Amino acid sequence: MKRTTLSTGLYILLVFLSGAVVGAFAHRLYVVNTVVSAKPDEVRRKHLEELRTRLSLSDEQVAQYNAIMDATRARYHEVKLRWDEQAKQAAKPELKAITEDQIQKIKAILSEPQRAEYEKVLAERQKHRQQSQQNNGAKPAAPSGN
Repeated sequence: MKRTTLSTGLYILLVFLSGAVVGAFAHRLYVVNTVVSAKPDEVRRKHLEELRTRLSLSDEQVAQYNAIMDATRARYHEVKLRWDEQAKQAAKPELKAITEDQIQKIKAILSEPQRAEYEKVLAERQKHRQQSQQNNGAKPAAPSGN
């Protein structure tokens, strides 16, 4: 009788451990397939499509926008190469200046009605970013489009 009780206990333990392993695997699959952060190029493409639609950008403006975004990405990359843990906080003003420069350059290639709509887009993004930070309790996100 003692052997049967021990066997039963081991089988029950094995079933619970198997359930835990399968649950962990299923959770991992769920997270990988549904909670995926967007790749920077994908974000940039979506951002460009939104601006192209909302601002009715010409082909020349799209080319200029892409050049501005490429230059901004390169500048961000230069700053981030210098980062270590202490330097991250020190670099934030520099990154903010790069972002402001990018915004000013984009505004310079837009017509007056396009600038007004671009201001709306920026305000919507800032509001969305703030809501995300409040909901997630996260640190401020990097500017979109980089």
